[in-house]
Formats: sequence, structure tokens, C-alpha cells
Amino acid sequence: MNWLTNNWPAVLELAGAHLMQSVVPVVIGLLISVPLARLAAGNRWLRPLFVTGSSLLYTIPSLTLFVVLPLILGTRITAVSNVIVALTLYVIAILVRSCVDAFESLDRDVLQAATAMGYKPARRFFGVELPLAVPVMIAGLRVATVSNISMVSVGAVIGIQSLGTLFTDGLRRSIVAEIVVGIVATVVIAVVLDQLLRLLGHTMTRWQRTGTAAPHASARRRDDTGDGADTGGARGAAGALATVESGGASA
Repeated sequence: MNWLTNNWPAVLELAGAHLMQSVVPVVIGLLISVPLARLAAGNRWLRPLFVTGSSLLYTIPSLTLFVVLPLILGTRITAVSNVIVALTLYVIAILVRSCVDAFESLDRDVLQAATAMGYKPARRFFGVELPLAVPVMIAGLRVATVSNISMVSVGAVIGIQSLGTLFTDGLRRSIVAEIVVGIVATVVIAVVLDQLLRLLGHTMTRWQRTGTAAPHASARRRDDTGDGADTGGARGAAGALATVESGGASA
């Protein structure tokens, strides 16, 4: 505790750098992964290409990537941009598969109902497909974020400032308290961001708690009895679509 009391400004500065290096790649990776996944979902040519190709990125050791990227980008080996680019690639490796699964799990009846109601492709994507895909996407996003927070520390080995600096400096000077502070701070950041993403997902999927299942249950009952199967399915899909729209508006 004495070490932390005497060095807390430096710890806060390193924590800020660590947070920036963790979050920026997640945002960039998400913006890249979502359109790639939408193109790949249901496409027998693009799906294996994008999913397998992105998965291969995760097999590259992070330290190797931090060292090789400066040769490709023409940056200094200690430049923060190297970490951001490397971790963005890892985020894409995780999120492309997750987002493809999210889009492929969407209820086709709801999508057809949206098209029948006059939704243009862009409006259907942002108003229906994306909100319905959020639960699966958030799960992948939480994994990518926590993974990034741990991998940022590796950059300290080549001199990039982050909470990992407390590990390398503590080991070099045999200061156990410094190492412990680095570990605890990293875990705290990971837990806080994970819970914030969980809360974000909860807020963005209010439609799940407003009776979405009821229209589908009604449609299934109609199908089982053979009475108005087509109209029952259409009404169920339209009802689910209206629920998603109202949930998105209230969010």
C-alpha cells in the first residue's frame, strides 16, 4: 500500500494508457467486423473465407505482431499505433465469427415481414437485423474486450507504456507491490468494462423483455391446428417486428 500511495499518479497515467490501447481497437474492430459479417452471413463463398481467414489472425503471437508491424507500417517499435493495429486484428478475429453467427441466427419470418412492410435494405439492417443480432454480438464483444485488456500488457516487454510496465519494472527491481498493483488494476479495468458492456446489451435489448415470444407462440399454435397457418405466421412475425421497433425507440 505504501508503494501505491507514493506512486498513484504514475499508476493512473498507465491505467489511462492501458484503457485507451484496449478500447480503441475494440471500437475499430467492431466497425470493420459488422459489415464483413453481414456480407458473409449465408454466403457459401464469403463465409468460409472471412470466418476462417479472420480466425487465422488469432494464431499469430501478439509479441511477434508487435515487432513485425513496425516493419510493415514504418513506425517506431515503441509506437502505440502498433498495439492498436495488432489488437484490432485480434478483435476482428473474434468478432467476425461472432457477428456471422448473430446474423445467421435471425428469425427469417421477421426479416420477411420487414421487407413486406416496405423496409429498404439499409433501414431493415439498422432497424431490424442489427437490434436482433445485438445479444450474440455483445457476447463476442465482451470476450474481445477482456482479451484485449490482457494482451495490451505484452507491449510493455518492448517498451510500450501500459499497466504491463508495472509488471516488467516490478520484476526488474524486485518490487512485489508494484506487480500486485499492476495485476489488480488490470483485473479491475477488465471487470468494469465487461459489466458496462453487459449493461449496454441489457439496455439495447429491452424488446426481449416486452413479450416478443408471444407472437411466435400464437403462430405456432395456429400452425399446429392447421387454421390460418400463413396468416398466423405473418402476424407473429409482424408482431415481433413491432416489438423490436418499439424496444429500439424506447432505448
